[in-house]
Amino acid sequence: MIVFDLLCDPGGHRFEGWFGSSGDYEDQQARGLVSCPVCGSAQVGKAVMAPNVGRKGNQMPVAAVGKVSTVPAAAGGQVQAGPPVNDLALPAQAIEMLKAVAVMQAEALKSSTWVGDKFVDNARAMHYGEKDAAAIHGRATIDEARELAEEGIPIAPVLIPLAPPDETH
Repeated sequence: MIVFDLLCDPGGHRFEGWFGSSGDYEDQQARGLVSCPVCGSAQVGKAVMAPNVGRKGNQMPVAAVGKVSTVPAAAGGQVQAGPPVNDLALPAQAIEMLKAVAVMQAEALKSSTWVGDKFVDNARAMHYGEKDAAAIHGRATIDEARELAEEGIPIAPVLIPLAPPDETH
């Protein structure tokens, strides 16, 4: 996954976009799939950003969830609208709320099983009684998530991105 700071024109709204690679960003941009989550403008480009060198996986803060049957918010390399990025520090109350969400998500994931790319198959099998119900989390594309929702299968995105167990250091 790669995260770009994006900026729309003419609104000047700054937001994050999560993509599988630089090529995925360029492909989605060329097909008009990248748009501003605030104003809907398709005139979006990369914003100047400082390099982000992440910590080792064993040094990452504990991630977090609300519901345990989940689809990662950044699944499928789609743009993830987050709070506007600006030069102002977040208010202390917002920081505390984000920490609380992270703790709730981490607590929920403790009793959930990572099923990776088999999320959709497992969610369907549980919903239709072919498998015992259990708390799971994994990967699904936006289209797969929509299909599950249309079938009445309850899912929710993981609010804070997390690294799958096989991709941590």
